[in-house]
Amino acid sequence: MRQMGLEAVYPRQKRGLSIPCHHHEIYPYLLDGVDVACVDQVWSADITYIRMFSGWVYLVAVMDWFSRYVLSWEVSITMEDDFCVAALRRAFASGRRPEIFNTDQGSQFTSGEFTGVLIEHGVKISMDGKGRAFDNIFSERLWRSVKVEEVYMRDYQTVAEANYYLGRYFEFYNNRRLHEALDFKMPAEVYCPAVCRSGRPQGSLHSNSPKHGNQSI
Repeated sequence: MRQMGLEAVYPRQKRGLSIPCHHHEIYPYLLDGVDVACVDQVWSADITYIRMFSGWVYLVAVMDWFSRYVLSWEVSITMEDDFCVAALRRAFASGRRPEIFNTDQGSQFTSGEFTGVLIEHGVKISMDGKGRAFDNIFSERLWRSVKVEEVYMRDYQTVAEANYYLGRYFEFYNNRRLHEALDFKMPAEVYCPAVCRSGRPQGSLHSNSPKHGNQSI
């Protein structure tokens, strides 16, 4: 395909989503040589952009590394840090917390509001440095799945429509999508097996505001 000049036709990743702020405190990277062996050992958050019919919105997700379970997510039409803080608080609302929380050095994640929530819950803060583009590989794989299996198949007309279909997809991703890396189990089976065995639903949809939507998984 390379020799013939053939390639997949889909939008390339928009750059500039992880712009640092020099006035914010940067934390060291804590995952060198760490073997992620159980749930709630490492959580991470990352931001991507979602193409719409006119313009785009920004999507943040909080994920458990071991199980690939998406704990919470949020959509916003701006890059202010409030939608990231909202997603983080929603992840902690379950009553569970990680040992380490890893992000890049984007200003949304280094802000005092975001890191303050982590400090409040006694979580160690880890941040990717230069040359560590693949340290958040689990989030990058999530974004590829979201876009190839959902976003590129549609043409969202409004933020509300984007929220609705993304909500359906994350419910599917957590509770029905099999992962080869998890021995063909679903993330919910690994992250919360007792709840999954009970047959109770794992996901829920919430109403959204014009600026950003509230969705909990």
